[in-house]
Amino acid sequence: MSTNPYAWIEESLATIHRADWYRSVQTIHGLPGATILLEGREVINFASNDYLGLAGDERLIAAATIATQELGTGSTGSRLLSGHRKLHRDLERAIASLKQTEDALVFSSGYLANLGTISAIVGKRDLILSDQYNHSSLKNGAILSGAEILEYPHCDVEALRTKLSQQRQNYRRCLIITDSVFSMDGDLCPLPALLEIADEFSCMLLIDEAHATGVLGKTGTGCVEHFECRGSQLIQIGTLSKALGSLGGYVAGSTAIIDFLRNRAPTWIYTTALSPADVAAALTAIKIVQQEPQRRIQLWQNVAQLKQVIQQQLPNLKLLPSSSPILCFELSSAADALNTGQQLKSAGIFAPAIRPPTVPTSRIRISIMATHKLTHIDKLLEALSSI
Repeated sequence: MSTNPYAWIEESLATIHRADWYRSVQTIHGLPGATILLEGREVINFASNDYLGLAGDERLIAAATIATQELGTGSTGSRLLSGHRKLHRDLERAIASLKQTEDALVFSSGYLANLGTISAIVGKRDLILSDQYNHSSLKNGAILSGAEILEYPHCDVEALRTKLSQQRQNYRRCLIITDSVFSMDGDLCPLPALLEIADEFSCMLLIDEAHATGVLGKTGTGCVEHFECRGSQLIQIGTLSKALGSLGGYVAGSTAIIDFLRNRAPTWIYTTALSPADVAAALTAIKIVQQEPQRRIQLWQNVAQLKQVIQQQLPNLKLLPSSSPILCFELSSAADALNTGQQLKSAGIFAPAIRPPTVPTSRIRISIMATHKLTHIDKLLEALSSI
């Protein structure tokens, strides 16, 4: 008797619908910014990772346009074959300068940077310690490596130390992996303590600076600068697609680790290089981050303003602890989160629901941008109050 081998797909979709976990896209029109056209209606955008408001900046658009006119729309191959341009190396040097590391390597996305780096530096004889709330790219990079994986409770350094004291001697190499800013909570990893533990147990340490690059630290270089840990031995991953307003990922670290990854990271070796437009836009964004600190200052003023008023006017709002421009408040169920997100959208606020399995508890995620005005923040508070 033959059965339909694809029947399980419809059943799984039905289960997703019943749990209120179903996802679908929402079409945005025009340039990104603090206000956007969402399905034909203008709304205030509190859903974007464009923290400095650079994705729609005229200078990035001009740089991308010129690069396209001079070098074409695509890189045509991997970096090791026909895809390498001087522009790529210029960007890597700029990233290394920004991060104050010896060198850097650009990938076609931050996700690929994590997959390729983790799977290249550890293998079946090794151990990975991973924060429970790590991004999917970190978790899947760990799986791809074939190493033994142990999760430790979120930001619990004592639990991490205990696991290492019990297991470290059984493995050749050991890698600790963590986000620096946790994207669905907004809190920071305990980086100084992690560096101390890594040194104590002879572990490599890899942090993902995706939501910290351009945002944290006196000069916007990230969590490493924020905690005054520059010069420490670690591997820094990041993305060009958030505060830097472009596309792509990077690894920043020692000359040796970058040279090794050029020869061993499969998601760099076997992937088409970033387009000239993406590279040129990212290069321009890094210059703006370095030359216009007022953008970052304005971002943090907006964050402080919103947090202060929420504490004063909406004390019952269950905000998760945050030290970043990401503010989340928990709701009791996925259905409540969906309903709240829809009410916000009806009030002209785009701040969608985040639900399991992306996060352990349903919530509304609010991300602040430097280009938000006080009127935008007031409108958000008004909508939250009415809901």
